[in-house]
Amino acid sequence: MRTPRPAAWWIVPVTLLVGGAVGGVAWLLLGAGWSVAEATARQGAIQTALAAGAGVGAAVTLMLAFRRQRHQEHAAHVTAYLAERNAALAEQVADNTKHDATERRVTDLYTKAAEQLGHDKAAVRLAGLYALERLAQDNPGHRQTIVNVICAYLRMPYTPPEPAPAPDPERDHKAALRAARRRHQAARAGVALPAEPAPRQEDGDREGELQVRLTAQRILAAHLRDDRPADRRSTLPAAPAFWEGMSLDLTGATLIDFDLTGGHATEAVFDKATFAGDVRFVGAIFAGDVRFNGATFTGDAWFNGATFTGDATCDKATFARHAMFVGASFAGRAMFVGATFTGVAWFDKVPFIGVAGFDKASFAGDARFLGATFFGRASFLGASFAGRAMFAEATFAGGGGFAKASFAGDAWFAEATFIGRAQLDGAVVVDPAADHVWPDGWRLEATSEGTGRLIREETGGDPAPDA
Repeated sequence: MRTPRPAAWWIVPVTLLVGGAVGGVAWLLLGAGWSVAEATARQGAIQTALAAGAGVGAAVTLMLAFRRQRHQEHAAHVTAYLAERNAALAEQVADNTKHDATERRVTDLYTKAAEQLGHDKAAVRLAGLYALERLAQDNPGHRQTIVNVICAYLRMPYTPPEPAPAPDPERDHKAALRAARRRHQAARAGVALPAEPAPRQEDGDREGELQVRLTAQRILAAHLRDDRPADRRSTLPAAPAFWEGMSLDLTGATLIDFDLTGGHATEAVFDKATFAGDVRFVGAIFAGDVRFNGATFTGDAWFNGATFTGDATCDKATFARHAMFVGASFAGRAMFVGATFTGVAWFDKVPFIGVAGFDKASFAGDARFLGATFFGRASFLGASFAGRAMFAEATFAGGGGFAKASFAGDAWFAEATFIGRAQLDGAVVVDPAADHVWPDGWRLEATSEGTGRLIREETGGDPAPDA
């Protein structure tokens, strides 16, 4: 509300006017020598002036009353405004105090849980993990930090315990007989046998640590899994347990039977990680880049139906058993440069939107790319195929480069489509008598060493270039 203007600007003129009127009346009343007619006229004028003065005084009184009311209303508005502002400030102070108290509580709980993770007892470390999980569930703003802590724990050096030997009743029976015979002989000779060695504390610690690590992996898997149907994720609300938008850094981690089936992550780094046992990324969705450079997969690696939105790099990764990528999709670059596939490697019906790089990759088992589509450039420069190389019905929209590749088993390119140019210059065929189907425009020529090389066929009467 606007502050009223000072009243002096109108009170002073009005006061002077009233004073002048009263003075004039007084002068008229004190004048002498008037005739009767003049006195009567002057009396009427005086009455009129006095009436006007009275009116002016009444107007002044009314304006003073109006001004007093405006002052009161203004004061009431100011008082209400100040009260409202003070209440808002008090509420803000209360909210800030509550927020600070919550943050201090979260910090205390986080610190205690982190300290528990460093305890030498596995049970205490498990309690720390569950405390962190509950803290993240109740405080969404701290979830990424807690995920980072769990990932950092899994990155710590660890050697899994040796698997227990398979039960062998006959072996156990013979060992029991030998032990009984030693005790009997010692008893007859009066010699005390040395005590049985106690289990090594190191083995017990590794077994307890194994349970802690499996729990950490399960926590990540449980909260990164989105159970909503893929076609209804934009309309259905996510489950409270789903932690959306998390990124993972498991560089150099040792992961045991890692299972991220249906998991969702933004960026994920698994460089030089060791996956002991089978690993499952079936149906997983990576919204950003994911890296497995130098990673080792000791068991089967399942990536069926996984979605890689960003770049996926597996350079120099080692797949000791089977690598299954059937139905996966790569929207960015798919790089397997120098990767080693010891078992079968299946990439059936996989769309490679960006560059697909398998340069110098080694396929010890069957390499299957049946029905795969390479929208970008596909490069298998110097790749080694010890088993069957199956590219039947594959589509190479950006050209297929197999220069200097080595084919030791069957090579099938039946009904493969090369929209760009197929390049097999310098490719070596170890067994020319095997069952081969080469791309159109290429033929196999035997060499004096008993192997074969691929020669581009002559087109339009031009001689084929020397391979």
